[in-house]
Amino acid sequence: MNHKKCLAEDIWSQQGVFEAIGPEDVATLIYTSGTGGTPKGVMLTHRNLLHQINNLWDIVPAVPGDRFLSMLPPWHAYERSTEYFIFTHGIQQVYTTVKHLKADLQHHQPHYIISVPLVYETLYSSIQRQISASPPARKTVALALIKISLLFMEAKKIYEGTVLSNSPVKPSFIFYMFNYLRARIVAALLWPLHNLAKMLVYKKIHSSIGISKAGISGGGSLPMHVDKFFEAIGIKVQNGYGLTETSPVVAARRPFCNVLGTVGHPIKHTEIKIVDIETGEVLPDGSKGIVKIKGLPVMKGYYKNPSATNKALDLEGWFNTGDIGWIAPHHATGPSRKCGGMLVLEGRAKDTIVLTTGENVEPAELEEAASRSSLIDQIMVIGQDRRRLGAIIVPNNDEVVEAAKRKSSLDGNNGLAKDTVMSLLHAELKTWMAGCSFQIGPILVVDEPFTIDNGLMTPTMKIRRDKVAAKYQSEIEALYK
Repeated sequence: MNHKKCLAEDIWSQQGVFEAIGPEDVATLIYTSGTGGTPKGVMLTHRNLLHQINNLWDIVPAVPGDRFLSMLPPWHAYERSTEYFIFTHGIQQVYTTVKHLKADLQHHQPHYIISVPLVYETLYSSIQRQISASPPARKTVALALIKISLLFMEAKKIYEGTVLSNSPVKPSFIFYMFNYLRARIVAALLWPLHNLAKMLVYKKIHSSIGISKAGISGGGSLPMHVDKFFEAIGIKVQNGYGLTETSPVVAARRPFCNVLGTVGHPIKHTEIKIVDIETGEVLPDGSKGIVKIKGLPVMKGYYKNPSATNKALDLEGWFNTGDIGWIAPHHATGPSRKCGGMLVLEGRAKDTIVLTTGENVEPAELEEAASRSSLIDQIMVIGQDRRRLGAIIVPNNDEVVEAAKRKSSLDGNNGLAKDTVMSLLHAELKTWMAGCSFQIGPILVVDEPFTIDNGLMTPTMKIRRDKVAAKYQSEIEALYK
């Protein structure tokens, strides 16, 4: 008995030396994969993670019994915070993979899907292929109804005040009222056809993929054509923004104010400002610069790396994201009256390509435009320190063959000559990038796709530009000779 008592006292005395965990203590270390550079250990505190748990409900007002479907790795910051939120609110979580995504969507019929933009692009492409494979009459009707729904949504934005603009100038009242009335008339005329499309086309799409409440997109840029398509067919996609260093979510579109082209307003206890790339001065709303973040979600620092910490965090606690963006100006009236304060992203500062002509090019916009081509699976724009832009392209071979058949460009062995592939891809680039400020010159066609397994993509499916450039360095050099 005495022995047990002494043992218990000994254990109690040992337990007494442990300090209580505080909000500012490190809860986890997550090493950033990044799109380049050496991984750094991000120190996230209990306060960081609790901030996400307590505030994500404003973005995702889920209730017990809701079903979430996710395919991100559980150690990723985006997935990690989402899981904490899900389990805190008594929500069901279903895990899937790229291979089983389509089947699991149909089987589980999730209320929400948590994923990266590439997944929504994949769903978009899959739906487009199904429509294209339909009988000619059904295909024509479906495509026509989708175009009508897209026009209907554009008209709605005008009178609902969700037209995104970076202009701080207040629009003319007379001009706005004219557009307001015109938009109302157009929407009224298109509304019956939009409802017909819901019954004939969109109902079948909804039944095959579920997502009855919303798709939450984060970890990269959501292409505008994909965003518009899901809005038109009645599937809500809420785009958000964050980094591993910010726990990760700092801004997101809300269910009641889902303005396309933005990543929404900052979440509670978070501040965002835009500063000049060169001077660091705070810029007015509507001006493009570096995005900086301050608040409860910002990390404690990089583990055992004070130099990197001091570079990323200033003395006032502002974190330099390295992303380029702008904040939508506030307007009390007009077509943009509900957009004020929302964050718009335009790429990474370190991704900017500087040509020998002195021009700065943001590759994300060009890649998004080119990716709309069914012939292009993946594309990475290149051209740093060159006179003109080029691109590395992974073609969609099946679509290329079909395009060649339509143009009777197959050789005698039903194969594709290299010149034919290049000609088809150049034509596609010219078509889809017609409205872009810059055009693509030489292209390098590669067969191996960029994947996580071969190290050419991050876990959130963003291209590792440095790795791709290094892998094809000799081919790129030859391309510009």
